[in-house]
Amino acid sequence: MTTPLCADALRLPGVRHGFFTREGGVSTGVYASLNGGVGSSDDPQAVAENRARMAAALGLSADRLLVPYQVHSPDVVAVAQPWAADARPRCDGIVTATPGLALGVTGADCGMILFADAEARVVGAAHAGWKGARDGVVEATVAAMTKLGASASRIVAALGPCIAQSSYEVGPEFVAAFAGDAEAPRFFLPSRNEGRSLFDLHGYIGLRAARAGVGRFVDLGLDTYSDEISFFSYRRKTHRGEADYGRLVSAIALA
Repeated sequence: MTTPLCADALRLPGVRHGFFTREGGVSTGVYASLNGGVGSSDDPQAVAENRARMAAALGLSADRLLVPYQVHSPDVVAVAQPWAADARPRCDGIVTATPGLALGVTGADCGMILFADAEARVVGAAHAGWKGARDGVVEATVAAMTKLGASASRIVAALGPCIAQSSYEVGPEFVAAFAGDAEAPRFFLPSRNEGRSLFDLHGYIGLRAARAGVGRFVDLGLDTYSDEISFFSYRRKTHRGEADYGRLVSAIALA
C-alpha cells in the first residue's frame, strides 16, 4: 500500500497532500520501490505505475498528477488543466486554484515544499535545492498563489524530507555562492574537514518562507541522506558510486 507522510498543518478542509517515501511501489534495485522519477533510468512502466499509485493515494487518476520538468530555477507556472506527458513546463514551482489537480515535485535531497491557502482554495508545490532557494523559488511560488487569490498570511507551507545539515558538507565555492545574502552565513557551520562547511538547507528554506510572508511554515525535519529505508538521496548515491538513484514525490491537491 502506498501511504505518504503528511504534515498536520496541511490537514486542511478541501486539501489533500502527501510526502511520498520510497516504499509502496514496484521498482527494483537502486530504485526500490516507489521511484517517481521519469528522468531516471528506471523502467518507464514501473515509474508510471508508481505515479499512478501516488495519484490514487490522493484520490485522483494518474493523468491528474502534474510534475514539471525541474531545472533548479525560481520559475513558477500556474496551471488549470493537465498537460501532455511531452509538454511539461520547465520550472520548479506550480500553483493552481483548480480542484482535482495534484501538483507534484520530485526530490532526492532537495527541498520539496507544499503550500495551501484553504480559505482561498489555492495550492502550490515547489522544488527548492540550494540554487532555487537562493534565487527565490519560495517567494515566487507565494507570489503566484496570491495572483490566484491567496493571501500570504494565510498560506501554510510544509517542507518535506530533504538533506540535513549534518549530511550536507560543501566547499568554499558553495559558501561564496551565497555572498549576496547577508543572512546566509548563519546557515553554515564548520565541518571537521578543513576548509569545508555544513549547510542547513532546511533552515535556509525556512528563512525564505519567512521573507515571503508565509503565515505558517513547518518542517518535517527528515533527512533524506541518513534514512536509506525511507528516502532516496542523490548525495548518498554519489558517495557510494552507484549508477543512478530514485526520486521522491511530494504532491498537493484541492479536493
